[in-house]
Amino acid sequence: MGLTIGVDIGGTKVLGGVVDSAGDVLAQTRRDTPAQDSSQTADRIIEVIQELAAAHPVDAVGIGAAGWIDATRSTVQFAPNLAWRNEPLREKITAAVGLPVVVENDGNAATWAEFQFGAGHDADSSMVLFTVGTGIGGGIVINGGLIRGTNGIAAELGHMTMVPGGHPCGCGRNGCLEQYASGNALVRFAKADARAHPELAEQLLALAGGDPDAIRGHFVTQAARLGDTVATGAFEQIGRWLGVALADIVQILDPQVIVVGGGVIDAGDLLMKPARASYEEQLAQRGRLPVAEVRPALMGNLAGVVGAADLARV
Repeated sequence: MGLTIGVDIGGTKVLGGVVDSAGDVLAQTRRDTPAQDSSQTADRIIEVIQELAAAHPVDAVGIGAAGWIDATRSTVQFAPNLAWRNEPLREKITAAVGLPVVVENDGNAATWAEFQFGAGHDADSSMVLFTVGTGIGGGIVINGGLIRGTNGIAAELGHMTMVPGGHPCGCGRNGCLEQYASGNALVRFAKADARAHPELAEQLLALAGGDPDAIRGHFVTQAARLGDTVATGAFEQIGRWLGVALADIVQILDPQVIVVGGGVIDAGDLLMKPARASYEEQLAQRGRLPVAEVRPALMGNLAGVVGAADLARV
């Protein structure tokens, strides 16, 4: 198969790209996502595909969407940030563009991109990706293939319970990893500590205009780089919890590589250093047994596009 199109759909954008078999993006375009209107969202996807297909000879389309995708890779059963409920997306898009289409979870798409072309490209069998952004997602590759589960909704890594009876999660459970190691958790920890210890949050509060409630994620990163105690402490907290989750995955799956991606990874060692330290501490009793190396993701914002496009070949 030659060129394919990958489309990454989020709550704010529809990003499409033409991708070759080496994972290189040859062209891209985007539209805003009308998140509250499922019909208009489909229209934007069709516009992106038609624009790219008009300029490039493409053979198939892969779509990565944030939500639960059925096992046949055709229907979006539920999308928390979009208006899709049992949406027959593959059928609609195929009818409009006249190309073979597969629909995949966006975490799975990003995982496949990292496994094939990114931080896990040298792993020949297994890899786990944690995407740390506003929430936490991810994906699992075992024996060279994605683990989708019986109903297509496996690898919801952000919803492993870390603290029984802990902080309420949007999924309806309590104490999920997402509530302790995500971008939202980073901000929650920083706000709480800035209120309790304002004398330790001078840089952070200055960026927020003196108001703890005005603290945002980019303020925490900026202040941490300036050495702000509360901001660095917030990264240490989410890093510690992330490391615990990484260790749990090793105990269960024993993958070759663990990759950490998502927007929060832009903070670099502010997150990765405490995460690796926690991971190693959790696995100290394994002695000389080999454990997966923890690596930062390499594919960046195009991971969903590249992964979806490549999955259209599989």
